[in-house]
Amino acid sequence: MFNMETKKKVILTGMQPTGKLHLGSLLGATNNWQRMIGDYDCLFFLPDQHAITMPHIPAELRKNTLDCVAQYIACGLDPKRCKIFLQSQVIGHAELMWVLACITPIGQLERMTQFKDKSKKVGDSVCAGLLFYPVLMAADILLYNADLVPIGDDQKQHLEITRDIAQKFNGTFSETFILPEPYIGETGARIMALQNPTVKMSKSDSNQNSVVYLVDSDDAICKKIMGATTDSSGEISFDPENKPGIANLLDIYAASTGQSIADSVAEFSHLTSYASFKQSVADAVIAKITPIRTLYQSIAGEKEYLLSVLKDGRQDAQKRASKMISKIYRKIGFLGNL
Repeated sequence: MFNMETKKKVILTGMQPTGKLHLGSLLGATNNWQRMIGDYDCLFFLPDQHAITMPHIPAELRKNTLDCVAQYIACGLDPKRCKIFLQSQVIGHAELMWVLACITPIGQLERMTQFKDKSKKVGDSVCAGLLFYPVLMAADILLYNADLVPIGDDQKQHLEITRDIAQKFNGTFSETFILPEPYIGETGARIMALQNPTVKMSKSDSNQNSVVYLVDSDDAICKKIMGATTDSSGEISFDPENKPGIANLLDIYAASTGQSIADSVAEFSHLTSYASFKQSVADAVIAKITPIRTLYQSIAGEKEYLLSVLKDGRQDAQKRASKMISKIYRKIGFLGNL
C-alpha cells in the first residue's frame, strides 16, 4: 500500500543516541538505509525518548545525540535527500503513545521479550517506561504512517505488536493506519560480537574487543578482527550453527565488500588457516570505515550545522505528525484545537 500524499513509500527508522555507532550499526542498518534514499521517502530519527527508559547522564545524552547525527551523515544519510530529526522535538510521539496505550492490553506488554529480559536484571525497580517502550515505538511508526521499517531479525516482535495495535485501532475507530512491513537487508542483518559470535554486536558489551566502532583507528580495527573468536578446523564455510565465528566474519566481509556470502566463501575456500582470511576481513572493514570516520571527524564539531539539520528535519516531521494527530484525535472523539 502506497502513502498517497508522498507517492513514494515511507521508510521510518532510527537508533537510540546512547553511544558510538559500531560495525553492526553500519552493516546491519545505515548501510541499507543509505541505499533506500533514492527510492523511498526516508525519515531517520533519533529516539531519545526511548533512551531515558534506563538510567542516564543528561550531559552525555546531549553529546551523544549530536555525535549520532554526525555519524548518520558520515554513513551516507545526506540531509539534502532525507530527513533526520529528534523524537523529543516533535509533538505527537508521546501524545499518540498515550492514545495507543489505552487500547493495548498490559498482558501483551508484559510478554515482550525485551521487557522480560531487562526486568529480570533490575527487579522491582524496573520503570514503567520500559513496559510501555513497545507502545512508544508503535507511535513512532504509526505517526508517520510508515510503509516499511528497516529492522534487525531480532526486532520482529516489536513490529508485530505495532501491527497488532494498528489493526485494533483501525477496527475500533475506522481505517487510519497503514500496517507497516519489515525491511531486512540480505546481508549484514545481524552482525555478531567478535568475542562471542552467538550474541549480537552491541555497544553495551562489557568486552570492548567484541565491538568495532566507526571511530576506531585502523590499528584497533585490525587488532579486534584478528583476535575474533573462530574455531580450530581451519575450514572456511558458512555454517552459523556449527561455525558461528567464521560465519560472522563472512557476513562482515560480504556486507563490507558488497559480495554475496557464496562468492565470499568461494574466495577463501582454498585457505587452510584463518590468519589470511581475518586479515582480508580487517582490510575490507578498514576500507569501509575509513571514509566514514574521516567525514565524521570533519563535521562532529560543527554544532550549528548539526542543529540546522535537526531543525530542518523537525519542521518536516512536525507537519506530518500534526496532520496525523489531528486526524486521530477527531476519530477518538476529542474536540481538537478550537
